[in-house]
Amino acid sequence: MSRVLRIAAGAFFSAAALSAQVPLPPQPVAIHTAGSLSDNPDTLDSQLLGVRRIFVDRLTGGETAAQMRDLVIASLHGARLFILTENADRADAFLRGAAEDLIYTDIFQSSDGINAHLGEGEHESNGTSTRFNGAGGGASRSSGRSLNLGIGENESSNTRERKHEAIATVRIVNKDGDVIWSTTQESNGAKFRGASADVADKIMHQLVNDLEKLRKSGTKN
Repeated sequence: MSRVLRIAAGAFFSAAALSAQVPLPPQPVAIHTAGSLSDNPDTLDSQLLGVRRIFVDRLTGGETAAQMRDLVIASLHGARLFILTENADRADAFLRGAAEDLIYTDIFQSSDGINAHLGEGEHESNGTSTRFNGAGGGASRSSGRSLNLGIGENESSNTRERKHEAIATVRIVNKDGDVIWSTTQESNGAKFRGASADVADKIMHQLVNDLEKLRKSGTKN
């Protein structure tokens, strides 16, 4: 082997030995957590602040639920919290749930009764007796006293009360189907509005309060 080839071969093996001795830089290690970030309840709650456009879906519960949906839409629109859309494809989140409006009559029955008996009386009788065969007769007398009193009273009542009650359970879900907000509200009617309208108003107020709490907690952090 020529001198030039020997020098090149020596340089190659020296470089190989040197690379074997020098440690390689550490490789990045993938860290797996128990759940993804979207599974964190705090993160799901904060997603509510990022909602801009909402689609209010049909509420289960029949015809009264359809009326409740319209009232909820009107309350949310009046609060100017979100853009309400009838196009589900454009929505950031969806409001879903169930509602019911009931009108019924409560019947109350009660009865009271008092009975007492007290009586008083006197009697007296006189009589004579005659013996036959010429024998003499005799006189007899008897008297007695008794006490009697009777009182009876019975009273019964039947009361009917007409009631109006509405209840709704709603939730807001993101596009992945995760629930980011929920509430249950019920009402027997308010002074100036019916039970369903009062429930829709309570849903709106609860949502406003919860959004305000999230904004304050975000400011503190």
